[in-house]
Amino acid sequence: MRQCDKRINSYDDKVEEIFKSNDMCQKISKIEGIGPITATAIVAAIGDPKVFKNGRHFSAFLGLVPKQSSSGNKEKLLGISKRGDTYIRTLLIHGGRSVVRSVGTKDDSRSKWIIALKERRGANRTAVAVANKNARIIWAILAKNEQYKKAV
Repeated sequence: MRQCDKRINSYDDKVEEIFKSNDMCQKISKIEGIGPITATAIVAAIGDPKVFKNGRHFSAFLGLVPKQSSSGNKEKLLGISKRGDTYIRTLLIHGGRSVVRSVGTKDDSRSKWIIALKERRGANRTAVAVANKNARIIWAILAKNEQYKKAV
């Protein structure tokens, strides 16, 4: 067990070192629900964010958008597609879950949106919605080389 703990700690140190030395990781870690492991995994997985046309395409790449079952004029949206990178999607959803839990009585527009969505749709769907929104924000930050601006 001690041997495993030492190996885990050495890998944690390597991830932390990569995280601190990469500007893209630093930029996206400012988003609520994104930590060092998630940031380094995303930067390593996508490489060039401009490969994706927009944030929705990036979110679809991760499997965070609804599946469609449409025919004729009837449009039917199902649950998330769950296609794409399972590991990153899981990290984003867990980050979204922590944001939903910690929103409490915050007064900014994003927190109000999360609280209202949680009341309407439940905590799990809200966590996935936050993960989807975070994925789109990540794409915008990386593709446009901007800084994260918190909601007011």
